[in-house]
Amino acid sequence: MTTGSERADVAIVGGGPAGAAAAEQAAAYGAETVLFEQGVPREDREGLGPDSTDAAGMLDYWVDILDIPFSEIPDEVVLRELEGCDFVGPTSEVELNSTGIDASYPGFGFTFDRTRMDDWLHERATDAGADLRIGTGVSALKSERTSSGYSHRLTLASGEELVADRVVLADGPQRRITIDALDQFLPDDRSASDALSPPRANHIAYQEYREFPPELFSEFDDRLKFWWGHIPGETAYPWIFPNDGTVARVGLTMPIGMDLADVPNRDSYKLLRPGDARIPTGGEYVRRLLEAEYGDEYDVESEIPRVEDRGKSKGTETYPISSTRPIDSPVGAGIAVAGGAMGTTSAFHEGGYHVAVRTGSIAGRLAASGTLDRYNDVWKRAIGAEILRNVSFADMVADYEPDDWDRVFEVVNGMTDAGSAGVLLDRKYAAGIGASKILAGYKRRKFRYRNGRYVQLAEDEYAV
Repeated sequence: MTTGSERADVAIVGGGPAGAAAAEQAAAYGAETVLFEQGVPREDREGLGPDSTDAAGMLDYWVDILDIPFSEIPDEVVLRELEGCDFVGPTSEVELNSTGIDASYPGFGFTFDRTRMDDWLHERATDAGADLRIGTGVSALKSERTSSGYSHRLTLASGEELVADRVVLADGPQRRITIDALDQFLPDDRSASDALSPPRANHIAYQEYREFPPELFSEFDDRLKFWWGHIPGETAYPWIFPNDGTVARVGLTMPIGMDLADVPNRDSYKLLRPGDARIPTGGEYVRRLLEAEYGDEYDVESEIPRVEDRGKSKGTETYPISSTRPIDSPVGAGIAVAGGAMGTTSAFHEGGYHVAVRTGSIAGRLAASGTLDRYNDVWKRAIGAEILRNVSFADMVADYEPDDWDRVFEVVNGMTDAGSAGVLLDRKYAAGIGASKILAGYKRRKFRYRNGRYVQLAEDEYAV
């Protein structure tokens, strides 16, 4: 190792929810902790902050996975409490008013300000004693075996170096450092890119902050709304999330690099046009969605305008969402991967903040206490049921076309307790042959991924 380098017990790469939670826990458990976050500017933030974002909704049982009591979350972070969620198909619709999962949070969920939430997690980490270096990027991580285990040298963008005993990689779906760091421990015929290469392992998401007329906003001011079967692509859908005032985030998620020529039955997708030569941009999809839903009564651009002092740039933001199955970490080398970098985020329901915080917290605590070898087992116990559910659902609907979504929504509406349809497939409700087929297909996939088989890069594949 290079002599004269700065040293720390635990180094954390990435300052999003997983990294901030890891820093707070590592410092709270007595480790000398340094977090590095390259940071990006935003319209709604003074100074730099984490580069990732999402539509920032939290369901009731996600609060328990988050493992932070709702009472501790500052009031200014919570934007709006939710009463339910609507799934809209091409010709049918499902209304959900309960997740059906026992939870400490009393309502359906809430939307929150992601920037304020990130900053609050940073404050918690700083208060615990962690050294947060926002605006400082890491360019490389090299690990070396020593007489007592492993030592890790982080090269910063400035050329300076820091040596750490243990490392938490929380650099999000971009995985700028994670992929090369993991490849150090993989055989020549296996690469972390096989599992985690961003173009293959991620979806791309786009959202705009829009100001709605009060009478229109009141139609969805306490509900999330998703449109399935309206745009092509595996787990691809637009959404509306209500924010503060009469502002809502309107966006979508879709696979990266789709070719319109490969889309079957393209005429069945409501937000495609006969003249499209390629997949529309995120901004064009948003405009088409708003025109289709509200264009008969409102001029979209003048009466539902973008709020330009929010988001990353002029009321808009584009960001990656991990849409792959998660990986184990090379814990024997003193490295844990957490949050979006490890693939816990689900493009299926546009949610990952809760699992990012939980995996980061676990990684930070175990890194500080010298028991990081337990990480792969502990995170599976903490979030395994959530991952299994997400992976199984995503797998089940991977090839759905618009007619399939209408068929499923019609079946769900016929099921017992349709208000809790979000978890009906985890229960023994059925409504005839259609529901039985859906239930059987879902259970087959859950069985396939049982006992942690949803992991696509296992701990024993690393050479440490």
